[in-house]
Amino acid sequence: MSFSNDVKNELSRIETNDVAGDKAELLGLLRMSGAIVIRGMNIGIHFSTENAALARRALQLLKSNYQVQTEVVITRSRRLKKNNRYQVQVIPSPQVSTALFELQLLSVESDLKNPLLENHDCKRTFLRGAFLGGGSISRPSSDYHLEMVTENEDFAHTIIKIMQSFSLKAKLTDRKNEYIVYLKDGESIINFLSVIGAHNAMMELENVRIVKEMRNNVNRAVNCETANLNKVVKAAVRQVRCIHYIDEHMGLAELPQPLQEVAKLRLEHQDVSLNDLVEYSGGLGKSGINHRLKKLQEIAVGLGMEMEKEA
Repeated sequence: MSFSNDVKNELSRIETNDVAGDKAELLGLLRMSGAIVIRGMNIGIHFSTENAALARRALQLLKSNYQVQTEVVITRSRRLKKNNRYQVQVIPSPQVSTALFELQLLSVESDLKNPLLENHDCKRTFLRGAFLGGGSISRPSSDYHLEMVTENEDFAHTIIKIMQSFSLKAKLTDRKNEYIVYLKDGESIINFLSVIGAHNAMMELENVRIVKEMRNNVNRAVNCETANLNKVVKAAVRQVRCIHYIDEHMGLAELPQPLQEVAKLRLEHQDVSLNDLVEYSGGLGKSGINHRLKKLQEIAVGLGMEMEKEA
């Protein structure tokens, strides 16, 4: 089962006792994936899904809030996996018009002016319904991605506006005849799941995100340490080569005593860092040793040694 289905199963089992919230959720659900059915002078509603829990949720929201007749038809999907498809049908009747009028599903006005969306909690349930109707989320172990797909551009902008009221910076893109509202930031997705009430999914994603972040921090620390170690090794090798070159072309005995001491120190400890040389020096400072090593390098170059360019 996909993570999207896990999230929708969790959301579909949330118990509510808020009539306004239920209707706002139903508004989001039907706006996203419901269809109007006209039979004679009456209007009906059709909703289809492969998620059994979501089908029960839609049925419950319809029957508990409106005096309408419903039926569920189960068919076999023609797609490769051949999952069951649950078709929730509200039989056309005058009562359905009442429901559609109250939800303002037939209104030409923006959903943002719908009285059901004036309440902050109702905005939460509206987003829950929109996600249930047309949302998906990638598994936490993969890249972070949550999206809601609709064929209505105005509705896509409505979703974004409502998400912004929760400080969620969603983005919009289009694909053929569809409009996709999406989040690609782990923290934003976690906050969205919290807003719509998917707390188990939120905790799972949060745990994975923490592990990913720790792993990335460790990798960065290791990479940084490796880079520093490489610099130490390259510097030590270069310094030893310079000292050997001076010894071959001039002789270390010709150097001033302070330079002889540092040359001998480096030859005795060829694979240690500058900080470690300070400990082995018996009193010399880091800047002093570094200055003398640079002087040895200048002398080697002056004697004709060719230096490799640093990467």
